[in-house]
Amino acid sequence: MKKSTIAVIGAGKWGQALHFALSQKQKCLITSRTKKDIENFVSLDEALQCEYLVIAIPAQSIRQWLSDNFKFNGQKILVAAKGIEANTGNFLNDIYKEFVPESNLGFISGPSFASEVIKGLPTALMINCINKELYEDFYKFFPPFIKTYYSDDVIGAEIAGAYKNVLAIASGICDGLHLGQNARASLISRGLVEMSRFGKYYGADEETFIGLSGAGDLFLTASSELSRNFRVGLGLAQNKSLEVILEELGEVAEGVKTSEAIYKLSQENNIYTPIANEVKFILDGKDSKESLKDLLSSTK
Repeated sequence: MKKSTIAVIGAGKWGQALHFALSQKQKCLITSRTKKDIENFVSLDEALQCEYLVIAIPAQSIRQWLSDNFKFNGQKILVAAKGIEANTGNFLNDIYKEFVPESNLGFISGPSFASEVIKGLPTALMINCINKELYEDFYKFFPPFIKTYYSDDVIGAEIAGAYKNVLAIASGICDGLHLGQNARASLISRGLVEMSRFGKYYGADEETFIGLSGAGDLFLTASSELSRNFRVGLGLAQNKSLEVILEELGEVAEGVKTSEAIYKLSQENNIYTPIANEVKFILDGKDSKESLKDLLSSTK
């Protein structure tokens, strides 16, 4: 294997964790908008020369980044972000397909806190792509502590990865209001049903939502303060403004913008998404206790 055939683009916590993992078996480059003191940090131009790219740029920024910086030269790409573009309702694969052939695109999903990956703790990930040969190319890069699985259900993985962030905000609100573990378990399980219903509309495989990409990632993200989106929910329950919460967080919480996208899509397509809707309403200023009352009084 060549010594610099792979690069990570985006050096946030997740990008750095993936860079650490991928560096265990070969030289892996990394780059970001601002220079960071990381081994094998290079310019964007140098990173883009690699045959294999892992792109960890947030969903709301990726269209502009691709338009401004990317030229397709046969690169094989693994997308390491989760979300739905808020202003268009486009899924990440819709955006990337404008710049990269679908056969060259894969998407990471599954329960994976960056802080645990960077410690080398055991992790299982799904690599979702329509081209199994692409999966076979990428899985060889991963270290022994990361177990990878293949799926061709790209849309299901995308929806699960995006939706679980919104449900994690709801779960954080639940904990912040001290509603108890019964309530949180009910919220997460009903959220899984809601996520699956949304995915079914778009033709996703129902099995995706009970696997690593769906239930696995949801259970992790919606039950731990290591989750950025869960911490957003905690802050909302404490009546902090969204601006203050995001400033304290210091990182992107994809669930905030994704809640807008899910609400937009569910309204346009008449999909029943009560939990995601209430998260959107709370982010817009609705009192969280009123949202709880409305969810409990629902007859569906």
